[in-house]
Amino acid sequence: MSIGRSGDVRQLVLASRSPQRRAILTQLGIPFRVLPSAHPEEIVAGDPVATAERNAAGKAAEVVRRGAAARNDLVLGVDTIVVLDGAILGKAADEEEARLFLNTLSGRTHDVVSGLCLRRGEQELVDHCVTAVTFRRLGSTDVERYVRSGEWRERAGAYAVQGLGSWLVTGVSGDYFNVVGLPVGVLGDALAGFGMPGFLWDAPPV
Repeated sequence: MSIGRSGDVRQLVLASRSPQRRAILTQLGIPFRVLPSAHPEEIVAGDPVATAERNAAGKAAEVVRRGAAARNDLVLGVDTIVVLDGAILGKAADEEEARLFLNTLSGRTHDVVSGLCLRRGEQELVDHCVTAVTFRRLGSTDVERYVRSGEWRERAGAYAVQGLGSWLVTGVSGDYFNVVGLPVGVLGDALAGFGMPGFLWDAPPV
């Protein structure tokens, strides 16, 4: 990945271990490397958007401060949370909490909120995306079988919409990729803000 004129952007760096985010970037044809951030995730009481944006910015900033990225690298931090009636459902700690989350989401519509930050040195762009997801009404057998699959582990809200969790969902309103873990529309706008228009990732400098 490169940009012309001043040669601003050297490479996109993903500050996350998420295989879903890696898969989306690969699907988009964007060259990148992975440098997971050690930033601890925080919750801003009563403000899911602020929570997601602050965590995304913190993840990107931690990689830059640590000196892990090159000076001209563009670091991407993302944080995705599930929100129901203003309450944040994070990653379930165990099977019992996963069952609780799934039963709570059953038959209801919740929001998936992602904060996204692109950072190069001290320059950053921060934005967010909200997608509404509706769950089917789940029976105890549905919940138990999904919990036994183990797919809920390390997933906000204890489900993965792109996998077996697709059986739990009846509708998605907004950016589907946001529910997977990376809001593509917001990413495109942020990249454009750094002078990286779509479909030109491998274009030579101008």
